[in-house]
Amino acid sequence: MTDFASAADHKWMLHALELARLGQFTTAPNPNVGCVLVKDGELVAEGWHRCAGEPHAEVHALQAAGGRARGATAYVTLEPCSHYGRTPPCADALIRAQVARVVVAMEDPNPQVAGAGLARLKAAGIDVVSGVQSAAAERLNQGFCARMRRQRPWLRVKLAASLDGATALANGESQWITGGADVQVWRAKSHAILTGADTVLMDDPQLTVRLNEWPKGVCKPVPEQLRQPIKVVVDSRQRVTRQARIYQHQAEVWRASPSARDAQDLVVPQCGQFIDLALLMQQLAERGINELWSECGPRLAGALLAQQLVDELIIYQAPKLMGASARQLLQLPQFEQMDEVPELDIRDVRYVGTDLRIIAQPRYSLVKLG
Repeated sequence: MTDFASAADHKWMLHALELARLGQFTTAPNPNVGCVLVKDGELVAEGWHRCAGEPHAEVHALQAAGGRARGATAYVTLEPCSHYGRTPPCADALIRAQVARVVVAMEDPNPQVAGAGLARLKAAGIDVVSGVQSAAAERLNQGFCARMRRQRPWLRVKLAASLDGATALANGESQWITGGADVQVWRAKSHAILTGADTVLMDDPQLTVRLNEWPKGVCKPVPEQLRQPIKVVVDSRQRVTRQARIYQHQAEVWRASPSARDAQDLVVPQCGQFIDLALLMQQLAERGINELWSECGPRLAGALLAQQLVDELIIYQAPKLMGASARQLLQLPQFEQMDEVPELDIRDVRYVGTDLRIIAQPRYSLVKLG
């Protein structure tokens, strides 16, 4: 295996990463992967993984290239697989096509692969370069990497507040503090949406992806391929019934409580005022959930943050002031010293319509994930 990567290698890998992003709404629980075949400095063929159970990115590119793949360089955003899953190993397909060189962005964190694909390519006499645009590849598949490495999804918690940090008036009215177009994109990227029984009973949300509300200028899923995210409801007292609007759509609903009512429910023991949230994350990972989007109330959001389960906070702030009696953004434990206060790393700040959107990552997550 060589370590040398040229400027051209970085250029073509960036192109492969753009292809991989085309599958961001459809590939779960599989990762997003793109592949580019290049020969004599010219693009021969390209492909990306489109849907779980269908051919992987390398296979699409090789089929498009045919005999022209011989002697080419393959740029792949994730290490080619070396095992039989729903599809045959992509490493073997590259070997049969007689490519001369394979450049990958990152090693596959899946223990079933984890370097075995690269080793197989090298054993076949193919020159291998790894680590080209690895940071971008990691970001593209944060959820998949989190599930494979730590056995829980990448959890984003959405919060909507006024400029003075309020989420609802004292009487509970909260519809609607902020706009909702940008939220549709985050929902579509996520395999599941987490909420609490209080939110379902108070707001009766649908928690669906609605393409008619999609923000202008943002790549939109093809309606026929749109996958509605699974709804996961934390309902320890079994208060949510099938009359709730989350049940009125095709997407599955998984209720998490100490006992099961339906076959797909998650049985999670009680732990304090909620069920065991860390165990819930583990069970969701076992069911193949990579990216988890949460729209919940301040109690559940605060508990998730206090237990260090949140990877990102997506905070929308509307140009409104709701007053001292309004309900707060998060319910966190009372802190006695400043070194107990959770610290955040601000990753992005921008306007979304008239709202301000802040993407922040808790410092504990930075320490754990690097």
